[in-house]
Amino acid sequence: MNDGSNIGSHPGRTAVRARVPVTLHRAGHRTADLVTFTSLPDREEHVAVVVPGPRHAVPLVRLHSECLTGDVFGSARCDCGPQLEEALLRIAREGGAVLYLRQEGRGIGLYNKLDAYVLQDRGSDTFEANRLLGRGEDERDYTAAAEMLRALGLTRIRLLTNNPDKAGQLADLGIEVVETVPTGVYLTGENGRYLDAKARHAGHTLLVPDALPTASARPTDELEVSVL
Repeated sequence: MNDGSNIGSHPGRTAVRARVPVTLHRAGHRTADLVTFTSLPDREEHVAVVVPGPRHAVPLVRLHSECLTGDVFGSARCDCGPQLEEALLRIAREGGAVLYLRQEGRGIGLYNKLDAYVLQDRGSDTFEANRLLGRGEDERDYTAAAEMLRALGLTRIRLLTNNPDKAGQLADLGIEVVETVPTGVYLTGENGRYLDAKARHAGHTLLVPDALPTASARPTDELEVSVL
């Protein structure tokens, strides 16, 4: 465990800055390490939640993009909060890490994300709304995530995601993804169009009732579908 001696130092490559043990109620009251880093390539304050697993087991890893509205306030317009809850519970049981990445709104920021909500209320889907704001459909870059994983010694992982772009970027960045593990599908009365757009437009491996699946979607009996 890091004793904090790296605090304030900035080596040329990403390294663990400090590890702080905390009890997480949302991880079944399990103790986990909150890990900070030095020299992240995007200079953001990303953090890892780490729970050791069985020796020689391939760790389960979730790359979770910050979502203030869903993660903190419990907004029903997305599935981010339930996905984070699931990830914390699963790493508490199986061992691994949740990388909490400060890239709100697929990288466009909180205020822009809320502006995109206004456009969605006028009929645009989540990707079209970003474009109408003059931003990319998805501006997230997982270089920092790959560096965090290397600093933690996690270069061979099972990735908890429905998003093929995460697995593809990590593989290109030298992280071996031996298995992609889908999350549950968390449907509310407000996020059906949002989930449908992710499946149709970005190839997320999920099925939404009354929506046409993408070619990469899995049969419904392979996914947990929760109606919130």
